[in-house]
Amino acid sequence: MKTNKNCMIALLLGLLTTTISSLAVANDTIIIKAVGTWGYFHNYPKHEGPFWNQHIADVSGGEIVGEIKPQDELGLRGFEIMRLLKNGVFDFAFGLPGYAMEEESEIFEGADLSSLVQNIAVQRRVADAYFPTLERAFAEKYNARLMILYPFPSQMIWCKQPVNTIEELQGRRIRVFLRTLADFVEGAGAIPVNMPYQDVPDALSQNTLDCIITGTMSAYNAELYKEMPYGFTLRVGWGLAFGAMNIDKWNRLSEAQKQLLEKEIAILTEQMWQETAKEDDKALACLSSGPCPIGEIGNMVLVEPSEKDLAIRDQIAKDVILPRWTERCGPECAANWNRSVGKILGLRAEARSQ
Repeated sequence: MKTNKNCMIALLLGLLTTTISSLAVANDTIIIKAVGTWGYFHNYPKHEGPFWNQHIADVSGGEIVGEIKPQDELGLRGFEIMRLLKNGVFDFAFGLPGYAMEEESEIFEGADLSSLVQNIAVQRRVADAYFPTLERAFAEKYNARLMILYPFPSQMIWCKQPVNTIEELQGRRIRVFLRTLADFVEGAGAIPVNMPYQDVPDALSQNTLDCIITGTMSAYNAELYKEMPYGFTLRVGWGLAFGAMNIDKWNRLSEAQKQLLEKEIAILTEQMWQETAKEDDKALACLSSGPCPIGEIGNMVLVEPSEKDLAIRDQIAKDVILPRWTERCGPECAANWNRSVGKILGLRAEARSQ
């Protein structure tokens, strides 16, 4: 406990004494202390970092000044983030629910249940439909105002040995990072191994994984094609992330400042969705035979799911993914999902028959 308190104090002091200390800040300037996702994935350096470290000060004429650092640079592994946001140590946080929410996280899974959505335009509709549900949950559980939902590049399956069908995943040890991904893996007859991304290199060197689930661009940037030269391009998730603000801090803003922040975050949201769609296509080209405008070609063998695979996926969704999530989240939660996301996907979340 003492170590955690010292860590929190060190984080707060670090945030207050870095770049903000070099700015000439007026007495009425609003300072936003933020934490981002991971510095080694593209969302932070391209979007999250520039937005808070520079853009918001520029568009507000210095009325709002932000500072953000990625969670890996701050030494955070995820679950601390929402507690720190709730307690006002951070004013704003970006994160993935599976990493950032330890307790009662079932409701937060609903916008990104594994393998249900293969198209990013449909995933955008799903995120928009589920936004009000998540907005209420953030406020009730974390004293936070949900401001943005945005995707990482789509999550796919990368393996050491060839994989041509879902059925060929049976018995393989597959890295996951969300319970819903584990549900899919188990539904496919494989073995889920839950671990954070930063632990994957050690697991590969120790030969404890046969496949990993991660995003397309993450796979390319990590040069997974050198360790796992086979990819199965079924989209098993989108890594849907959030941006949320401490409500007490939000309430300190003037109405004009709130409107400005909402406007700029809406622009940021659009940019991130568009960028992810482009990144997905670019990463898949770079992982396989090219062309690759950002580096070497990976020469990975990529196999697209067949109609039979999609039918098996549908069965796993109905028999495993949706029933398990319904049991975790409860009937009221499932009913709300059915009224919103379920209508878009033509699916129903129901508990298994006893």
